[in-house]
Amino acid sequence: MWRGSLVPAVALLLCALAPLQRAAATCAGVAPARRRPEVISIKDFGGVGDGRAVNTRAFRAAVYTIEHRRRRGGTELRVPAGMWLTGGFNLTSHMTLFLERGAVLVATRDARRWPLVAPLPSYGRGREMPGPRYASFIGGDGLRDVVITGDKGVIDGQGEVWWNMWRRRTLQHTRPNLIEFMHSTGIHISNIVLKNSPFWNIHPVYCDNVVVTNMMILAPHDSPNTDGVDPDSSTNVCIEDSYISTGDDAVAIKSGWDEYGIAYGRPSSGITIRRVRSSSPFSGIAIGSEASGGVRDVLIQDCSVFDSGYGIHIKTTTGRGGYIRNVTVDGVRLARVRSGVRIAGDAGDHPDGRFNSLAVPTVDGVRIRNVWGVGVREPGSLEGIRNSPFTRICLSNVKLFGGSGGGDAAWRCRDVQGAALGVHPWPCAELAATGVAAAGSCGY
Repeated sequence: MWRGSLVPAVALLLCALAPLQRAAATCAGVAPARRRPEVISIKDFGGVGDGRAVNTRAFRAAVYTIEHRRRRGGTELRVPAGMWLTGGFNLTSHMTLFLERGAVLVATRDARRWPLVAPLPSYGRGREMPGPRYASFIGGDGLRDVVITGDKGVIDGQGEVWWNMWRRRTLQHTRPNLIEFMHSTGIHISNIVLKNSPFWNIHPVYCDNVVVTNMMILAPHDSPNTDGVDPDSSTNVCIEDSYISTGDDAVAIKSGWDEYGIAYGRPSSGITIRRVRSSSPFSGIAIGSEASGGVRDVLIQDCSVFDSGYGIHIKTTTGRGGYIRNVTVDGVRLARVRSGVRIAGDAGDHPDGRFNSLAVPTVDGVRIRNVWGVGVREPGSLEGIRNSPFTRICLSNVKLFGGSGGGDAAWRCRDVQGAALGVHPWPCAELAATGVAAAGSCGY
């Protein structure tokens, strides 16, 4: 349940992000937060923010009204301060959901109130369990121009009941995401707090032009699979100026799972991750492992990862198919991480036994530069796939230092080709300095 003592801490952390917002470089214009000419309140539909009344009917009625009014320029649905307990609901096009300061949307913990939906076609089944999956708390399919924003309002998924079902192995279906949009364009999510998601927090899948900015995403480090933001078979996605501390990858770029992702064939491309601070027992920034539709044209810039498992993690495996190419990591700071950089060809499981063992993924054109790390237990590993080495992997100005009193561990490398310059500790013989220009940048 929501506790008022968290409000000051949330406010302080969001204020701490303010200097990041003043940086000039931004991609947030791909989906701006439009102002709406019409504003309505959830109270107009009988909503009661006392933390006890269930407001599912009120939210669904408000969205139905917005959809059928079709006001030019759209409508904003305001949620005032209070605790608004509700089941899941979908949004509609040309709509803004605005959470005022002190507003907390609280997801019901009763699994019977969560409807089931079909599995994603690029996954072929629920990610955790075969068959259908629970619908997301807030979602939408085939939408245009949707904004979720506020004045530091909160969406609380009350995920502990779901985490416990996962731990006890009593789940019947894959857990619900907190926010998921499908086949949609022009999605903007900003200036709110997400906490305690049952599963992944923000999941745009088969979407175009998505912005996630000035967000705080929180879950305990022992909460299972609570990824922060997972762009999935989506294009032109901008993730900026946010703080993410969860129980799994802070950001994970995906594009489908094995034979289902190959058949669906929609890559993730044009992904920018900039000025994100994160902490996770797994990865700060990850690509994969479900990347069977392909991932290309990724920029990770000016990010910080602390108290985490991996800093930068690119992961795939035989049977995935697809590709990961043209990835640039530039200006990442690491502190107290188990492994700085990992590019792995043996990571991830399979949805079923029908995957094609000859579907070998390719990893090509990965540039990692200007990375500084302290308290890094292992610098990392670059381990490709036998008979299909990862190619054009370039490390330049990468300095990773271990903890106090101990020497720096060695890199692990195999089935990889590329270049290195200005790397500490020196990576491996597979990366030669001849592939790096004098200025310390890759020649490809």
